[in-house]
Amino acid sequence: MQIDTEQIIPITRLQKELTVKLRELTETEEPLFVMRNNSLAAVIISPAEYELLKNADEVLEHLEIADMIEKRLKTHDPSRNIAWDQVKAEHGL
Repeated sequence: MQIDTEQIIPITRLQKELTVKLRELTETEEPLFVMRNNSLAAVIISPAEYELLKNADEVLEHLEIADMIEKRLKTHDPSRNIAWDQVKAEHGL
């Protein structure tokens, strides 16, 4: 992952400049990479970027479920199906 050095900030400097940095983040929508002891400790992103990532995660989850269903349908034996009415009756519904 390539990170622009302008987007990297030590945590001690962030503590002093938090309001300014959050304002910049809101205006530029560029992520801010927070360093602690010369290691990446956190990434601060805009709400728009967060929503985009959240939506992408949901899409990936749906794709994984669809793939799982497709694989299971390949080995599905329709003769083993149980009618919904039978399930309800067995469970007193």
